[in-house]
Amino acid sequence: MGKVTVKLPGRSYPVLVGRGALVELPQLVRGLGAPAAAVITDETVARLWGPDVLAGLSGAGVRTEMLAVEPGERSKTLQALERTLGFLEEVGLDRSGVVLALGGGVVGDLAGFAAAIWLRGVRCVQVPTTLLAMVDSSVGGKTGIDSPRTKNAIGSITQPVAVVADLATLESLPEAEFRSAFGEVVKYAVAMDRDLAGELEEGHRELLERGTERLEPVVTRCVELKAKVVAADELDRGPRAILNYGHTLGHALESASGYGALHGRAVAFGMRGAARIAERLQVCGPELVGAQDRLLEAFGLPGELPAVRAEDLLAALPRDKKSSGGRVRWVLPRELGSAQVGLAVPDEVVAEVVRCLLP
Repeated sequence: MGKVTVKLPGRSYPVLVGRGALVELPQLVRGLGAPAAAVITDETVARLWGPDVLAGLSGAGVRTEMLAVEPGERSKTLQALERTLGFLEEVGLDRSGVVLALGGGVVGDLAGFAAAIWLRGVRCVQVPTTLLAMVDSSVGGKTGIDSPRTKNAIGSITQPVAVVADLATLESLPEAEFRSAFGEVVKYAVAMDRDLAGELEEGHRELLERGTERLEPVVTRCVELKAKVVAADELDRGPRAILNYGHTLGHALESASGYGALHGRAVAFGMRGAARIAERLQVCGPELVGAQDRLLEAFGLPGELPAVRAEDLLAALPRDKKSSGGRVRWVLPRELGSAQVGLAVPDEVVAEVVRCLLP
């Protein structure tokens, strides 16, 4: 089992990665001195993994209650947040207790934000059950919900006290969601780690078969890369923006489609766009564009995307959270394993690329 420590000023927390990691959860919670736990999950994960988690915690003497919300982005709303806070109040979770976010990125964002604002902050353990959440959203403390027009517009940066990523939970993940997550994995490779790109190219077939031998070191490496960036820029004031590679166009696509696109596919689309913008600006060469395309295609990405008009996607761009003074700040690749943050791009270049990529 892999273990990564996210080191922050004055504190740190562990990220456990491996098959069977859920077995460690009850004692981890007991080690926090938490007499009670509120498990926030979704209806699908509740059926698959809820009984095991509840039994383990109860067996360790932790009083446990569970709330299951509707699966999907529809649960990242003010209404869902209000319901979650009402649940925490109903079960009487005080500051000695802990919130467990059991599920994918939506559950992690919702539960993490609820924990951050309930009683002005209670502890949260992230227990990701999707590949996307394991390599990205469960680590780093970004939590929140969507506004009607902008993804993740309402939220906070509040770190979990631990992350427990059990690769066995991926066996129940639908194929489309599993493949989509490699959009985020490829992001790390292209923007930050050339060696990881080689590992993905060499092992993509075994990775898609969900083999632990290939998957565990890849997930662990992604967590290591994110942990390093978060340690250097916890509050997202500068270098952490590199993690936004592919997300500028990706978030705009999600917003323009009414959040109908799988996140990893949207990020893959955004990466294709960002690389083509970089080529037109001579930030990178055509060989990088081709290498990234091949890497994404090895995982079937971007794959099927919702029908979105170029004009609607372009209209959504100024609402990007990385905008400054009304201008979008882009993350663009320079070469395989390296990207540059904070670049301004002429509107006409963005429009040209978007119109080329969208049918």
